Amino acid sequence: MDEIIIIALSIVGFAVGFVLAYFVGSRVGKAKISEAEERKKLIIEEAGKEAAALKKEKLLEVKEEWHKNRQEFENETQDRRKQIKQLEQQMSQREESIENKLELITRKEKTIQQAEQSFSQRDEEIRKKEQSTRDKAKKIDTLLEEQTVRLERITGMSREDAKKFLMENMVDDAKLEAAQTIKDIRDEAKISAHKEAQKLVIQAIQRTASDHCVETTVSVVNLASDEMKGRIIGREGRNIRAFEAATGIDLIIDDTPEAVVISGFDPFRREVARVALERLMSDGRIHPARIEEVVDKARKELEEEIIRVGESALMELNIPNMHPELIRHIGKMKYRSSYGQNLLHHSIEVGYLCGVMAVELGLDVHKAKRAGLLHDVGKCVDRNIEGPHALLGFDLAKKFKEDPIVCNAIGAHHEDIEMESAIAVIVQAADSISGARPGARRESVENYVKRLEKLEELATAFEGVTKTYAIQAGREVRVIVEPERVDDLRADQIAHDLAAQIENDMEYPGQIKVVVIRERRSMSIAK
Repeated sequence: MDEIIIIALSIVGFAVGFVLAYFVGSRVGKAKISEAEERKKLIIEEAGKEAAALKKEKLLEVKEEWHKNRQEFENETQDRRKQIKQLEQQMSQREESIENKLELITRKEKTIQQAEQSFSQRDEEIRKKEQSTRDKAKKIDTLLEEQTVRLERITGMSREDAKKFLMENMVDDAKLEAAQTIKDIRDEAKISAHKEAQKLVIQAIQRTASDHCVETTVSVVNLASDEMKGRIIGREGRNIRAFEAATGIDLIIDDTPEAVVISGFDPFRREVARVALERLMSDGRIHPARIEEVVDKARKELEEEIIRVGESALMELNIPNMHPELIRHIGKMKYRSSYGQNLLHHSIEVGYLCGVMAVELGLDVHKAKRAGLLHDVGKCVDRNIEGPHALLGFDLAKKFKEDPIVCNAIGAHHEDIEMESAIAVIVQAADSISGARPGARRESVENYVKRLEKLEELATAFEGVTKTYAIQAGREVRVIVEPERVDDLRADQIAHDLAAQIENDMEYPGQIKVVVIRERRSMSIAK
């Protein structure tokens, strides 16, 4: 019974709990539903707001894009308009140019037509003149024939007799003129006898001054033995001829024991010859091909030595920063002389004097030294370039961008141009001091050298001449010509013309032998 009550109570309790739970659940569900509806409304409102904001944003983007596209379109349109305007201007210019060309062509056509008319008129006039000339020539021939017949009748001589008579008269006149010419020549000889006597006296004086020439124009090379002389001469003298042709120096081999004399007015050539000869003797191989090779090598080495000498001169005077070509010209001064005075030593001395005077006067020492060292650089310029050495040096210094004061001092030291600074004055004074000191210069040597240089210059002026050498103390000139440009007949003509030009343009004692050498060599290499 109790169990039934318990079960009944349990069932009642369950039913009551279920009812309570249903009511509680329904109320909770209604609350959740209302809450969900409110959340739905909020979400819908927020979504509407977001949609409106997004719509507004998209509208702004679209408007910006539209404005951008519109601006680009306007810019492009403006550019197109500019291009069209430029094209229109170009078209108008072209049209104007075409019109001008058409007008010019029209004018030229009119001019050509007028010229053609003028030419046709001139042709007609020329034809008329030719016809008139032919008619006149016929008349003249007729008149001449009539006059000839008339003269034959009057004189009673034929044409051949008249010719013979005229020839006899011309011979008599020629004899008279020849006699007069002989008389003039004799009178001129009497007048020039005094001048010839003076030349003989000058020649004698020059011979007495041979010591000076020997000191400045010869070098002596010692030999190991006299047997070397025969090797230097070579078979039939071919070695010595090749040596003299390659160097332009006279090689004197006489009875002097164990010595050979090298004679030449150019110190550079003489030094090349000396070095080459010493090397040939030490090497032992002496033949024409080897001689040319050694001479060429010695010449190149001395060219390098010239640069070293120039740099040494600059270091001695403490002169910085000079163009390499000017340094080379300074080095060439070592092998130049002025009235027997070495040009490099003279220039260095002038540089020192200019520096000392510049210090005393408060002038620029470096510019003064540069001007003093370079004042005679024009003497080292190629002798084919004509002009005073001061102006040649001025142009050379100006070419290599030396200071204008230095250039003016170089050009003005012999007053060829106006002096523009005090440095120009002290360069002139230093040059005079260096040249005027006792024993500095010898006039006779300078004249001798100038005469030899003049000989070479006359020969170089002929077309086809490659090298010229004055040897035998100026008694012989050797001229080497290009075989492709000068044939044998032309070589003979050059020898004759050069001899005649030397006779007319120069004064010299004794005779000068002119030798023209035309040599052709063919070479190939076997590999």
